[in-house]
Amino acid sequence: MVFEYILKKNNIDPKTDLNIDQSIDFGSTAAAFSGGQADFTVEFEPHATALEAKGDGYVIASLGEDSGYVPYTAFSAKKSFLDANPELIQSFTDALQKGMDYVQSHTPEEIAKVIAPQFEETDLATITAIVTRYYEQDTWKDNLVFEEDAFTLLQDILAEAGELSERVPYDTLVTTQFAEKAAQ
Repeated sequence: MVFEYILKKNNIDPKTDLNIDQSIDFGSTAAAFSGGQADFTVEFEPHATALEAKGDGYVIASLGEDSGYVPYTAFSAKKSFLDANPELIQSFTDALQKGMDYVQSHTPEEIAKVIAPQFEETDLATITAIVTRYYEQDTWKDNLVFEEDAFTLLQDILAEAGELSERVPYDTLVTTQFAEKAAQ
């Protein structure tokens, strides 16, 4: 959806100006690209960097940079749970903010060493290359506040893709009180 949104933003009609093959299993797109089944592919990491390392392709653009800030990761809870467990939610949010603070205050090499155990199938050089790319693209915010412009962009992308039947007011669905407190 984000890719198609970016194409449309650049006056490219994804239905008539090119052929997007969505029949390939998400985990197999890099292999299909390497096997010559396409001229371009959209990949998450570590597949994008692995394609470069093998000499099978090049990262030529970042959907994250070209789309604007899209909140790919958000945490959801019922209002009743938030109301009943504010200390738990604050502790959880504080821990996430601590991670964001670490990313803001450390080098890609330091970050890669810390996260490497979570990616046993990927060597440290690749992890470092990925973190460096994200670092240079300013991928990580310095706080966890889900801002209204990001919420609007997300709804724009969903609506453009035909996946959103009606918009929801930001204040109805989003609370930032825990993230704001964690950022202090």
